[in-house]
Parts: sequence; C-alpha cells; structure tokens
Amino acid sequence: SGSGWRARDEDRLTGSLTARDRVGIQDFVLLDAYTSESAVLDNLRKRFNENLIYTYIGTLLVSVNPYKELGIYTKKQMDIYMGVNFFELPPHIYALADNVYRTMLTETNNHFILISGESGAGKTEASKKILQFYAVSCPSTKLLDNVRDRLLLSNPVLEAFGNAKTLKNDNSSRFGKYMDIQFDHMGGAVGGHILSYLLEKSRVVHQNHGERSFHIFYQLVEGGEEDLLRWLGLERNCQCYSYLVQGECAKVSSVNDKSDWKTVRKALSVIEFSESNIESLFAIIASVLHLGNVTFVADSQGYLLGIPAQVIQVGLTHRKIEARSEEVLSPFTVDQAVYAKDALAKAIYGRTFTWLVNELNESLANKDSSRKTVIGLLDIYGFEVFSVNSFEQFCINYCNEKLQQLFIQLTLKSEQEEYEMEGIEWESVPYFNNKIICDLVEAKFKGIISVLDEECLRPGEATDMTFLEKLEEKMGGHAHFVTHKLADQKTRKTLERGDFRLLHYAGEVTYSVVGFLDKNNDLLYRNIKEVMRQSKNAIVKHCFPSTEPDSKKRPETVATQFKSSLVGLTEILMSKEPWYVRCMKPNEGKKPGLFDDVLVRHQVKYLGLMEHLRVRRAGFAYRRRYEIFLQRYKPLCPDTWPNWKGTAAEGVECLVKHLGYKPDEYKMGRTKIFIRHPRTLFATEDAFEPISLSACVVLLATKIETCWRGMKARREREKRAWAVKVIKRFIKGFMTRNQPACVDNTEYLAFVRQNYLTRLKENLPKTVVDKNTWLTPPPIMDSLTDHLIYLYCVCLPHVQLQIKGLTSSIFKGTKENYPHSVGIPFVDTRISKPHTFPQYSVPVVKYDRNGFRPRFRQLIYTGSAAYLVEEAKIKQRVEFNNLKGVSVSTLSDNFLILHVQCEDIKQKGDLVLQCDYLFEALTKLCLVANKHNFIKVVQGSVKFDIQPGREGFVDFKSGQETMIYRAKNGHLMVVSMKLKTVWPFNSQNEQIHFLNYY
Repeated sequence: SGSGWRARDEDRLTGSLTARDRVGIQDFVLLDAYTSESAVLDNLRKRFNENLIYTYIGTLLVSVNPYKELGIYTKKQMDIYMGVNFFELPPHIYALADNVYRTMLTETNNHFILISGESGAGKTEASKKILQFYAVSCPSTKLLDNVRDRLLLSNPVLEAFGNAKTLKNDNSSRFGKYMDIQFDHMGGAVGGHILSYLLEKSRVVHQNHGERSFHIFYQLVEGGEEDLLRWLGLERNCQCYSYLVQGECAKVSSVNDKSDWKTVRKALSVIEFSESNIESLFAIIASVLHLGNVTFVADSQGYLLGIPAQVIQVGLTHRKIEARSEEVLSPFTVDQAVYAKDALAKAIYGRTFTWLVNELNESLANKDSSRKTVIGLLDIYGFEVFSVNSFEQFCINYCNEKLQQLFIQLTLKSEQEEYEMEGIEWESVPYFNNKIICDLVEAKFKGIISVLDEECLRPGEATDMTFLEKLEEKMGGHAHFVTHKLADQKTRKTLERGDFRLLHYAGEVTYSVVGFLDKNNDLLYRNIKEVMRQSKNAIVKHCFPSTEPDSKKRPETVATQFKSSLVGLTEILMSKEPWYVRCMKPNEGKKPGLFDDVLVRHQVKYLGLMEHLRVRRAGFAYRRRYEIFLQRYKPLCPDTWPNWKGTAAEGVECLVKHLGYKPDEYKMGRTKIFIRHPRTLFATEDAFEPISLSACVVLLATKIETCWRGMKARREREKRAWAVKVIKRFIKGFMTRNQPACVDNTEYLAFVRQNYLTRLKENLPKTVVDKNTWLTPPPIMDSLTDHLIYLYCVCLPHVQLQIKGLTSSIFKGTKENYPHSVGIPFVDTRISKPHTFPQYSVPVVKYDRNGFRPRFRQLIYTGSAAYLVEEAKIKQRVEFNNLKGVSVSTLSDNFLILHVQCEDIKQKGDLVLQCDYLFEALTKLCLVANKHNFIKVVQGSVKFDIQPGREGFVDFKSGQETMIYRAKNGHLMVVSMKLKTVWPFNSQNEQIHFLNYY
C-alpha cells in the first residue's frame, strides 16, 4: 500500500504511546506480549469494560459490539475526527473512514474497506456509520446532497428486502453487499454502485424456529396503509400467512416494523422510484404472501384433482413435457406442486431483489464520465454455524474462506513490500494458509462444488444422499473433510448419516446435505416462466423477459454462479488499497457489559487477528521516518538539540546512541528507523515527557510572541495603507472641487456638504431671514441658504421644526416606518368636530383587551388627560399622571399600547390602539403630557395588563402582507409588511431630511 497511509499509520503510533496507561493499549502493535492470545484477549476485555470498543492493529480496526448506545456517533464526534490524524485521537471508526478518505484524495487512487465478522457482530452498523460520516464530511452542494441522500437511503431499502431476523442477529444481512462510493477530484460524493451476492431466497418459503422471513413482508403487513392493504387483499395480521409463521417469531421486540415501513416508503420516494413501480413492487410482495397460502388436494393415486382453468393454476399443478414434437401436460403430485409453488415464490422474490438493486444503481449512477476515485464498502455475511447448517451456510462460509485468503495475501504483500523497500531483512511469519480449504471447496473436477454440480446435472435419480456418497468417494482421506461413514468411532457419534463436516479456518462446521441439490439447481419449470411472462405487473414482466433462453440449455447452478461472482469480487478488491474493520461480538446473548472469553478467543483466532498482529510486528513494534523521529525526540540529546546540522538519518543514529539503544533493539532502514520492542519505545517516551512539557511552554510562548508581533505589524501596515489612500483621494478631490461631480471629487464634495451641515446644526441663525447671519456655505451649496430660509419661513414654522426634531429623537433608527412620516406635516387635529378645548384629536381603532375585537374610537388630548371617545361618549379617561408609558414595535405597523397605572380590579387596564398618524399622535402626547422619555420601542412582543393580576400579549412580526388576528396561543398577532427605507424626492422634504439626519 502507498506511502501516504504508512505515514499516517506512524503518526497514530506516536499518539498510542501517550495513551498506553489510560485503559489498555490503543494499538495491539505496541503490546509487548504480542504473540500471546491471552494478552490480546486481556487488552480487549479491559477496553470493553470501559466502553472503549475500538482498538487498532496498525490500520486495521477491531470493533467489539457493545449491544448498547454509547453516544459516540454524534455530529460533534464526526467534526472532531474530520481531517485529524490517527495519533491525535482514540481509535474510532470515524478515524478509519477519515484516513481512507484523505488518503484517497492525496494519492488519487482507489480503496476498499472490508468489514467482516460473525453474524451479529455489528458489520451492517459499521457500514452505516462509515456512510453517515462521508455524508457529513464530504463537500456539500445541491447536487452532491442529492447523491448523498440516495446513498444513505439505499441502506434501509436494501435492509428491508435483504435482511432478516436469525437466531444470532435481529437484523442479519442475508445477502452480500459491495458498494462503491465515487468521489470527484474535490472529494464530493458524486455517485455509487452496488453489487449483491447470493440472496438467501430459501428464507422466503422456510425459516427455522426463532427466525423470520425478510423484513419487508412484516413491514408491509404491520405498517401498510389501510387502502394499500385493501387493494392488495391483505389482512393486518402476520399469522394469516403461511410463509411468515414457520419460525413462530413474527414479532421481534428490537424491530419496529411500522416505523421501518415509513422509512422505506420515504426512501423509495427520495430515490425517485415512480409510484407505479412502487405499487408494482408491493404487489409482488403481497403476491408471494398469497402464493404461500395456496394448498393442493390429491386424488386416490396421489395426483392433483382436475385440471383448473386459470393459467397460473395450470402452471402450478402441471408440467409441460415434450414428447415426439408434441407438448403434453403431466399432472403433479402434491409434493411436486408444493415444490413448484415454492420455487416460483423464491424466483419471483429473488429476481425482484435483483431488479431493485439495478434500480438503485440507476438512481446512484454518476452521469459525469470524467475519472473518479472510489472507496468500496464490503459488508458481507460473517462465518455462520447453526444447529443445522445447510447449503446457505456452506456458501457463506466458503465466501469467508476466500476473503480470509485475500486478507492474508494482501497483508503479507504490503508488509513484504515495505521491508524490501527499506532494506530490512524479512522475518517469516507463521500463519495458517487456508488455500487447502478453498481448494477442497472450489477445485475443478474434484472440489465439493464440482461434485455437487455433477450430481445436479447427471441424468437419473440423483438425490442428496447420492451426492454425499460421491463426496465420500472423491474426498475420503482429506484432512479437512469427514462424514459419518469416514469418521472414526468417536467422531461418528457426533455425525448423522446425512452430514459431512469441514474443518474450516474458523473451526469445524457440520453440514446437512438435505436440500443441497434443490437449492443448487434452483430450477423453475418452463411453463411457469411462460405464465409469468403474461403478467400485467411491469416488474414481473421485466424479471421474466421473453428473450430469456428456455431450459434446453441448463443455466449455471447457484454454487457455480456464486463461485464466479467471488472471483469477480476478488479481482475488484485486488485492484484497490485495502483497509479492514474486524467486528466481534462479546457474547451470544446480545447482552451489554458481558464479555465471554471463550467466544471472543475463538473470534480472535478465526478473524486472523494474531497473524495480522505478527505480520505487523514482524519483529519490530515501531517504524518511523527519520525526519519525524528526530523532530520529536531531539531534545533528549545535547548534540541534536536545538538544531541538527547533518542528515536526518545521521541525527537519529546520534540520538539513539546517546539514549543507549543496543544493536539488537533497532535497525536503520533507507528512510526509517525500526524499533524492535515496545519497552524500548516506552522508555524513550517516558524520558521525553518531562522535557516536552518545558519545551512546549517555551515554544508556545515564542509562537504567541511571534504571532502577536506579526499581527501588530500587519495592523500598522494596513492603517498606513488606508491613510495613504484617504489622503490621496482628499487631495485629488480638492484639486477637482470646482469641476462637475465625478469619481475623483464625489467623496470630497460629500465631505464638504456634511461638514457644512454639521457646523450649521450647531450654529443656527438667530434671525432666520437675514442671510448675513447664516454660515457662509461652500460654492457647491451656494443656493442652500435660500432654500432653508424658504423652509423656515413659508413651509415649516419654527415650532413645527422643533416638533419634528422631537419625533426624530424618539424614532430615528428605531422604528421601521419612521422615514416615511418625515415628509408629512403635523396638524393640530385629525377630527373635523373635536370636543371643547382639545390639545389634539385623532381617530383610532381600539382592540378589546379580552377578545381583541376592533372598535372605532377617537383619541383626544386635553391639558391633563387623554380620553377615548365614541360618538361624544367618553369610554375611558387616562390621567397623564397615571400614564406609566407607551410601547410601540420596531416594525412598520401603527400600533401603540398605553400602559395605565391600575390598582383596583374594577378599573380598566391598558389600551391597545391602532392609529394611522402614529408619529404625530405620540409626539403630541409627549408635548401635552410633558413626558419625553416614556415611549419605549420594543422588538417581538409587548406585555400589557388586562386588569390587575391578568396579562395579555401583542406579538409583532414581518410578513408578505399586513394581517391582524388572534393567534392560537391567545395573543394578538400583528403582521406588517417590511418597508424599504426610502425618502420622498421633492426638494422641501430633502431639506427636512438634511436637517434631521445631518
């Protein structure tokens, strides 16, 4: 493998040194007794008991299923591990995923992550966690997010159709899955592709006690909508369907079928399956359930009664035979009919699953033909041993043997390459080469698969027992194969007559040959295929194409197809850089906190952890590039600290001699130092720790000082550069001040205008009409004095100007619609026939304090109080002395709330009013009541008193249109349109704008 991951692997080792005393050792490579299974087991147990489920062996990640939530897969955890080398943080699946991703980007090559382990060890969850990490960590755009969502949602769909409850796992993958995630040159996930292997179709028609069929059947029955179930002719009861109750385990406490159904439905929509395809898909699932309930009745001779009229019934009860160029229908026995029915159910489901995977691939396909880098995820069934092991377990365990063979080959190959490259003599590592087992299964002409195919294809009455006899004939005496007939007396007692036993890499497994021939043949009668081609279901028609060759040439058997697919998978994996996640289960009962030493020891053995550890060590616990080793440990030697003048290799040689390394404790490679024993490295690290603390303080202080000086210098430089630009613009503007406005003088002239108006504000003339008492304006504003005199004398009396100034001081910059009121003159009254001696009057809308019903009223100010009047009738009188304040919002509405001091429960509370002349009314109120600071501009909500002890609320917000209504929470909701802050464009209003804002 490339140099990139080696460098990161070495960084991780450094961090493991400092963490070794916390809880166990984070990397088995640093375990002193690395050849001891007990030491490995003890380290795993110690970490597991502290909820540390991850441990490294180099770049291999060992994961122990905790069977409980640990809270270590949050978005925050993902952020922590993004872009961080192994050595900086404890082992985690996110660290491995990030390391793979960054190595792919750096080296622009393809990688794969092999996730292996027993059923129930957590392989599927590990695959999900890696996908979720890439979904968060990869670049995000609308297109990339769409691909990300489809990649993530392909998982629940495949789990629904391909996973099931087994005795060892409530969500066991009953098919092998390899997913390629394609990335562009920027690291964005732009596509994906899925390969599936050996779906366990037999589970559709039969399950062992305590097991279930595929999840989708139970999800449809338990979670399907009433209309859908009615259309499919289904009842909401799994007990009604023969195919779902054979394992007597329709309900599983850890599985929520209703919730999972919603997830699958949503996923199919996001992946953009058409509604017609979704309907066809569920119709097929329902048809399999109905098919399972079909029964057959035989006549006295054992054949089926009558010849039914329906085409599908003919297909299930008769076989079409060619005789002398004629086709005749031969009736089935009951057993033959049941076999045909089950074969059809398996074929429909298996072909539909293949169609589903192809549709997912179409949805995930990357349309861009430019070169992409790939990370593959291989989540494939783990080694399986049940009380009865059949054809499926035989294929699954054969797959594990092939992957173990690949693992050994790639591991040894990568280590051998590094030692050769560094010029270090390779010390051979003893390991079990499982080629002998792979040959036993797959060898041409004499392997188990060849014998099985031969027996399936030969004419005559071939049975499972004749197949076993052929195995005994060809394999008698093989060290890894035994049957009841071939076994010694002691072994014979543990074997039935129909069993054969293989000594796998992972241990002994006994297989029952019952069903081997039928499952390997997987034949579907030709006339049933013809019936399926007449189906109106679009997916069924696609799965049984008319172009499919008839049975005159027998198709490849299941075992041969599976063997070929494994060869293809091996070729795919060999073309990529490998990474490994070894999943383990701590106990058989799926109980949190329980660590079964015997079970874990067995997994340590068959997962090849000891061999991998020995290969990684190969006599040396630690390897490090000279430059990095010297940079870290040079403070330990006076000759290398603080700076070494020679080459890095010479510096390292000088350093280790000073530290007293013995010749047999290390080797010098071409680019790296190799240290044999962890204790040598630990001693070096212990010596380095106290020195590193003081060195860090000095380095940190120096770094801070350097950064501070640099920042001050940069700020000073920026200030000077800014000052030079301002002075240049000012001088240029001054020089062109008498020219028409242009780019060069715009800022200067604006400065002149602003400066004059600012001075004028502080030096207003005592005699307005005498031009000689005004400040002399600059030439650009020569005519301004005449406009201002006109404004003072004609358009706006001096008192009016003062009132407008008061309004500005209250509302300028605080209320959104204030600028729109500036150009509107204030008047003494807004009511044509006001009451006697009013100071001011204006129409308002008053909102009831309880139901918020609007009432039209008049608001009138006198010298001492404010009155709310309806048609000459006083509704409420508010003494100015009792007025606590006024609240308005920051938005563009015209609401005001008068807060009244109210102590008697019989008194009326605060007033909620709406006034079209809000700024005029409030300014007049300030003048009349002589209270200039009691108006409060608030944001959000205003609380008011309905009466003593009872409160109400007015909520304010912006919207697309103006609305006033009572909200569900009982508050009065005022929605106002957001206004643009613009000013009137006539010249008089512009003068007001100048005086108020400059």
